[in-house]
Amino acid sequence: MQFIKTLFWVILAVILVVFSVNNWSPTSVLIWENIRIDTKLPVLVIGAFLLGFVPLWLIHRASKWRFSRRIKTLEAAVNPAPTTTTGNTVSSTSPAPSRKSDEAPLDLRKEQVTEPAPAVSPIAPTTAKTDKATGI
Repeated sequence: MQFIKTLFWVILAVILVVFSVNNWSPTSVLIWENIRIDTKLPVLVIGAFLLGFVPLWLIHRASKWRFSRRIKTLEAAVNPAPTTTTGNTVSSTSPAPSRKSDEAPLDLRKEQVTEPAPAVSPIAPTTAKTDKATGI
């Protein structure tokens, strides 16, 4: 991948040099009514390109940095820090759930998973007297 990136930048530099050599002529640019800038054409084209490219590139880099920080924060929340033991004390940078050493790790195979019990008991028929006219 690094080779392709380097090749791209080399080809772009060669194209830029060829363009600059072939178009090295003075150009006059009228900014306002009385402000005129005389510059070379390649400087004008490269300047216009950078004027459009640099702000968008900076926004891209800032958002990439922000997202990478967010991803690292979320990964740190999912994977708690390892616990270290020194002598008789245990130190941890984040609280981790404790598990007895004689317990087996959680293994949820299909045959071990049971159906959950209903949260509400089923409706039992009532023995109350109902009004025959309304049905209530």
